[in-house]
Amino acid sequence: MNENGIRCDGRKIDQLRNISLKVGVLKNADGSAYIEFGKNKILAGIFGPRDVHPKHMADSDKGILRCRYHMSPFSVTERKNPAPSRREIEISKVIKEALQPAVILKDFPRTVVDVFIEVLQADGGSRCAALDAASIALADAGIPMRDMVSACAAGKVADQIVLDVNDEEDKEGQADMPVAYMPNLGKVTLMQLDGILTPSEYKKCLETAIGGCKQVYEIQRKALMEKYFENGSQ
Repeated sequence: MNENGIRCDGRKIDQLRNISLKVGVLKNADGSAYIEFGKNKILAGIFGPRDVHPKHMADSDKGILRCRYHMSPFSVTERKNPAPSRREIEISKVIKEALQPAVILKDFPRTVVDVFIEVLQADGGSRCAALDAASIALADAGIPMRDMVSACAAGKVADQIVLDVNDEEDKEGQADMPVAYMPNLGKVTLMQLDGILTPSEYKKCLETAIGGCKQVYEIQRKALMEKYFENGSQ
């Protein structure tokens, strides 16, 4: 960050990276979305509700949500092993737990909804971008939801709280806080912190991230409406 508060990618401290979001991009999925969040390029596909296999995993009271977050071998600068890494398994679990409060699972007992997320290109904050794509893909699939889940990270770079940490800031910065938020219900469904913050910095960082989530929500809503009006005009 330079003396004028301009970050390494030319953004101000409270500025999101460019976000492009398209809904309904996969013909074979029940719902899908493609997001470009900065240099992140991520595809999300939803399948279900459908029968659970193996059957003993079915829940007679509610549906099951399963999530698979996977980074393509070519998504990072050095070729990644295609087998699931510990980090991918952890992020799959984190995304599932962030989406669960929004999805009304009791409406489809004995079934499963599968969320597949494929990272085509990674650039810091991929779990937040993946969550944004997965949430809107669930809405596209017609899965009953209490609210959209919008995600964005904030962090500490050069002793300043900044919005939407990029890859370089994530590696060189002092703290990173991914947050997922249900904007209409005003509830946080994910909050992680990597780094050290004072109590006042922690509060400011969380407020900054939630502000970013609200901006992301408007982009998600617009992308869904564009698909709805596009289909309605045909």
